[in-house]
Amino acid sequence: MQENASDIAGREFLAFTLGSEEYGIDILKVQEIRGYEAVTRIANAPEFIKGVINLRGIIIPVVDMRIKFNLGEPVYDQFTVVIILNINGRVVGMVVDSVSDVTTLTPEQVKPAPEMGTAFSSDYLIGLGTIDERMLILVNIDKLMSSEEMGLMETVAG
Repeated sequence: MQENASDIAGREFLAFTLGSEEYGIDILKVQEIRGYEAVTRIANAPEFIKGVINLRGIIIPVVDMRIKFNLGEPVYDQFTVVIILNINGRVVGMVVDSVSDVTTLTPEQVKPAPEMGTAFSSDYLIGLGTIDERMLILVNIDKLMSSEEMGLMETVAG
């Protein structure tokens, strides 16, 4: 089910960076944004699953997107944040380099995602959002986080 520009019209996207790229996810999937804190490792979890954190009594898995998509060695500094997502009732944390702002996109600002070698498979891309000179790679975070390769929804979170 491919989303088209008219589905995106007027939706707000949280912009975040991974390496040199800027991405956008639907703000309605974001529960909160927290500073990066130490996580508890889980034995035998894939490397990109940093571990789990206790969020007000709920244990949630934390995924480091930089490791997941081979975007260089992750550096954890004062800008590193964990975006707490609520995907189909499951809460999951996503480590990103930084967040910048929330942007509302019009249909004219959304272009279809080209077939090219980005970190994300084009299956997980909604399109490209253009804001003046900026380009946001719009990610279908539901689809990405519930994908088999993430293995989050059944194994770690369940």
